[in-house]
Amino acid sequence: MQAQAKACGYKLLSRELETKADKKQVSKMRRKHEDFHDGAKDGLTPLEPLELNKIEDFDQLLKAMGQTAFGGRSLGEAADVLEAMLLDPDCTVVGTFSGAMSVAKMGLLICDMIDRGWLQAIVTTGALVAHGFIETLGRVHYKYPENVPDRVLFQQGYNRIYDTLEMEANLDYAEDVFRSVLEKLDQDQVWSSAGLCRELGKYLSEHSGAPGILRNAYLKGVPVFIPAFTDSELGLDLAGYMVRGALAAGQEFRAALGALSLQFNPFLDLGAYAQQALTAKKLGIFTIGGGVPRNWAQQVAPYLELLSTRLQIELPEVRFHYGVRICPEPAHWGGLSGCTFKEGVSWGKFVSPEEGGRFAEVLCDATIAWPLLLKGVSQRLEKGQTK
Repeated sequence: MQAQAKACGYKLLSRELETKADKKQVSKMRRKHEDFHDGAKDGLTPLEPLELNKIEDFDQLLKAMGQTAFGGRSLGEAADVLEAMLLDPDCTVVGTFSGAMSVAKMGLLICDMIDRGWLQAIVTTGALVAHGFIETLGRVHYKYPENVPDRVLFQQGYNRIYDTLEMEANLDYAEDVFRSVLEKLDQDQVWSSAGLCRELGKYLSEHSGAPGILRNAYLKGVPVFIPAFTDSELGLDLAGYMVRGALAAGQEFRAALGALSLQFNPFLDLGAYAQQALTAKKLGIFTIGGGVPRNWAQQVAPYLELLSTRLQIELPEVRFHYGVRICPEPAHWGGLSGCTFKEGVSWGKFVSPEEGGRFAEVLCDATIAWPLLLKGVSQRLEKGQTK
């Protein structure tokens, strides 16, 4: 009985001590009005209501959105970073584009960036280039009629890309044009995606007056890299060209599938891009979407660092100082498309904000945010030129 009473006393004492400790902790956590801060005195940035009756152009709209919140503020801040990137005379800007942006009729935005001198290199997908190539050739994309089943679309020769249609006849026509370009190439030369894009751009400049990604890039001397070249209509067209040649030479079909009559080496792209990055005083990146184009463009920094450390070669440090990304992909899926610039700092791809890096990320459909951003920043820069 005495032992039980003693144990009970210990429990009561323990509870009393715990209660006193809890009260003491609560007392520490409880806020006091005399300790409250004032945002203005702390130097915080005040937000401002968006007054549309005071907005006269896209530049003013973006500036006003930058003083609001959520996605609007992100887009406004992206305009500030893009402006700084474009006004920095030492900055070489790389544009990376993925997704069906040419089918979505956003291709002329890339052309505008090229013509304004905003891009010094482009890294993109073969699909985006192929659909843009078709558009520059004068062919048309159509709105998808939702009442038509996909199996019927297949039978009718329509290829669906979400809410848009690419006709199989367009792809066939583009293959005919591409084959005519391939037939005139030096078959002994080793080619890369940038080399083939340059030749296609040259063809378009000679046969079409319409603006287009490859045409405008060729005329402005901007290289276009397609890292995953075989993952596209262009890649299939090149493969088909080689199989066609092998069959004409008498090879069996299975053997013809492995025939390489035209030499293609993707490491030529990597080498050319690395050389361009090494000569740049600063690097900036403008990204639509993510995927292979984004990672391939960004990995030049760790690639050159690996060469420096593993081969014991003195090389200048290469990292991106600026970055603007428009992509609906959130970070928590773990994919590269949603990877933040902050995470990229840990890989040595970007200059940290503490060291002067400036970055902006807009989680939005590019067909919504991209036109607004480009129009606003172009107006802002034009105002600066007239002052």
